[in-house]
Amino acid sequence: MNNHGKILIVDDELSMREFLAILLEKAGYTTFAAANGKDALKILEKERVDLVITDIRMPNMGGLDLLAAAKKIDNNLPVIMITAYASPEDAVAAMKNGAYDYITKPFKLDEIRNVIAGAISRAQPTTNGTESCEVGEFSGIIGGSPEMLKIFDMVKRIAPTHANVMIYGESGTGKELVARAVHQHSQVSDNAFVPITCSAIPESLIESELFGHVKGAFTGAIANKAGLFEQANNGTVFLDEIGELSPLIQTKLLRILQEREFKRVGGSETIKVNVRIVCATNRNLEEEVIAGRFREDLFYRLAVVPLRLPPLRERKEDIPLLVEHFLNKYSTVFQKDVSELSSYAMRVLMDYDFPGNVRELENIIERGVALENSNIILPESLTLSTHRRRQLAPPPYSPTDQPGKTLADEAFEFGLEKVMDRVEKEIIEAALNQADLSKMRAAELLKISFRSLRYKVQKLNL
Repeated sequence: MNNHGKILIVDDELSMREFLAILLEKAGYTTFAAANGKDALKILEKERVDLVITDIRMPNMGGLDLLAAAKKIDNNLPVIMITAYASPEDAVAAMKNGAYDYITKPFKLDEIRNVIAGAISRAQPTTNGTESCEVGEFSGIIGGSPEMLKIFDMVKRIAPTHANVMIYGESGTGKELVARAVHQHSQVSDNAFVPITCSAIPESLIESELFGHVKGAFTGAIANKAGLFEQANNGTVFLDEIGELSPLIQTKLLRILQEREFKRVGGSETIKVNVRIVCATNRNLEEEVIAGRFREDLFYRLAVVPLRLPPLRERKEDIPLLVEHFLNKYSTVFQKDVSELSSYAMRVLMDYDFPGNVRELENIIERGVALENSNIILPESLTLSTHRRRQLAPPPYSPTDQPGKTLADEAFEFGLEKVMDRVEKEIIEAALNQADLSKMRAAELLKISFRSLRYKVQKLNL
């Protein structure tokens, strides 16, 4: 017995009506069919349906007029528009007048099945005794996928304890948001949460930033300064990119974990602190320990509870939730009414791998809202990085193409520094391309520190 819902199919092409009817009835839906808008209205006056699928261009009342008339009968009735003659104007008009979605022919079967299922589930209340799926949001983190629900559950379980937490995840996955969630659900949520990105502070200054200094400890230390650990006393310190810490800082951090005390730079007074440490990294710290770049004893004290955040490509069912969240956010920021993403635009996002993860998706939606002149984002409004590998920039000088000419010959002609800059630039660009523009992974390929790579990138204007 068909009980999945009733669908009205409206199209002036008999073959399309029959095709959709067969497809939907096999899926368990009851279908009605009409060749134009006027015939469809007669059916709507007699039958209560759960969804209308209509072509846009038809004789005797087109799809847009049918949409307006159907909304007068039942404003909550979802209407899906389909057309073989796609145009931004039609899409904008359809979405402005309340269409659930807009699909162009030819369409993929999985695509239209998913759109129909979504429309039907929105129109029908849940009747099987189970709870419907709600938009997942937990302490500002958006996600309803099984992977993220496990993360939310783990945060709830570990937050009330005093255990240190190590968060693993690629750049842009939301590691700081999870760290803040741990703090917000902890017993010290009313106290300070102090974040610091270890790679963002020069190695010569990070000791002072973390532990503070006394007046006269070094040139420029004109007064005593409390470090971040003092500021976070009885609260939480979040150390992002923990793998970038030098051996000296690792040793001092270990002392805090063991003794709950430290000394300011240049000071003799022992300062007691009680802080919870949450760390994050996009490196494999186990491999760093094996390679001797990270202290094993410090690793085990920091990674009492490991949390691994999945990249966005592994939880693509969260993309629609994130898109809705960012549309609302940036519509408010830019004071625009951009509230929809076309089904084709959504499919483009669902097919994309997001090397920059949630941060990249947010940037895409922010640009789309900023540039869009209507209330619906179409595929052409999405600025995706379709070519992850960049063209090499021109060299900083003009070497000749003379056969047999060596680097030494070029150095004699153009100067050693220019030639060395050119070679270094080409090697770094090759590493960045190999690492899909991730500076962290490029630094690992080149076997140099992240700070060194960042300095060279700035120096060479990459």
